[in-house]
Amino acid sequence: GVLHASIPVRSCALANNFFTMAAARPLVNVYNALSDDTEVSGSVELPGVFSAPIRRDLVHLVHKNMAKNSRQAYAVNKDAGMQHSAISWGTGRAVARIPRVASSGTHRSGQAAFGNMCRKGRMFGPTKTWRKWHRKINVNMRRFATASAVAATGVTPLVMARGHRIESLNEVPLVLDNLDGVSKVKEALAILARFGADEDVERVKDSKAKRATKGKMRNRMFRQRRGPLVIHAQGKDGDKGRPLVELAFRNIPGVEIAHVDRLNLLQLAPGGHMGRFCIWTKDAFERLPALFGAAPGAEAELKSGFVLPRSVMANADLARLLNSSEIQAALNPKKAGQRKVPRKSNPLRNRGQMARLNPYSVHQRRQEILDAEAKAAGRARVLHKKRTESDEKIKARRVASRNFFKSMVSDDWTFGASA
Repeated sequence: GVLHASIPVRSCALANNFFTMAAARPLVNVYNALSDDTEVSGSVELPGVFSAPIRRDLVHLVHKNMAKNSRQAYAVNKDAGMQHSAISWGTGRAVARIPRVASSGTHRSGQAAFGNMCRKGRMFGPTKTWRKWHRKINVNMRRFATASAVAATGVTPLVMARGHRIESLNEVPLVLDNLDGVSKVKEALAILARFGADEDVERVKDSKAKRATKGKMRNRMFRQRRGPLVIHAQGKDGDKGRPLVELAFRNIPGVEIAHVDRLNLLQLAPGGHMGRFCIWTKDAFERLPALFGAAPGAEAELKSGFVLPRSVMANADLARLLNSSEIQAALNPKKAGQRKVPRKSNPLRNRGQMARLNPYSVHQRRQEILDAEAKAAGRARVLHKKRTESDEKIKARRVASRNFFKSMVSDDWTFGASA
């Protein structure tokens, strides 16, 4: 879409209606910060930077490289693990050739040293301070990422997705006039409460918790969420040469201050996540066209050679484009009655397929079944006959055996004459 801003928070459901070419340059209300109520003092045109493409991948890449540029170099001691009087014993002693501590009369003598696998040895690949800490980032890439992050600050769903409590806001982005004259924290808190931004400050206060890791010992005891980002265009005119608006907002938990000429991606998209809740002063908001360009494709006045990126698609609703009458008229008509490709089957396993290829196979299969049944019946008859005949023979054999035994008992020559 081309519109990423000026969507009332209370009507987020109507946000899709604003993503049209006709609403590319809507008006944003300007509220008087010093009035007792949310008085609208005027309106300004939405800068063209809010129509820049929102490139989450580009913002994440640039943020990751920028966050590396503030690291402090660290390394282990160059002599750590190497302060031993040790020398290898060489070969022929049935031990490894790792250097071993010299001397005798102690447990330490003869123990391996220096190696990363040894007790009190050095680490593998000791860290050095001349590591490549800094990451170079193309200037145009940094500017593109900053423009995407600024455009995301005007999208209400993205701001709410980051966790900011902006339900009571009248409008996003929130532009305030006469904010440069505020110098007291009490006045700043009253302004935040008047426009519904105090809920986000309370969210930050409630999120303060003790850090769970070793950073507690490194002057990073607590961690908390990020609150509103106040963006101004005021020069040095306060205590120690600082702008008055910074003196007013600097001591409020979670609230950060940035100058519009020095917008930092680390503040616009903390953690690489776009959608920071920003409070703009009128002067800072009107300065954006000169910094990033008046419209997509226009060259910025204050950034040499930078052209504000434009979206590849003017309308990001792809489904609406495909279903439009213009595209549907150029498409081929829908093909009806497409031939269904039959599934190939193996006739050796599928009898229906075999019957279509060889109709005689049905009769042949039926004959095989009848033959098998006849063969089984004949085999059953033969077995029955054999079992019947064998039973008769067994009975006859038993009768003959009894008769033979009786004849022997009655014969005088077998057991002798009876007394």
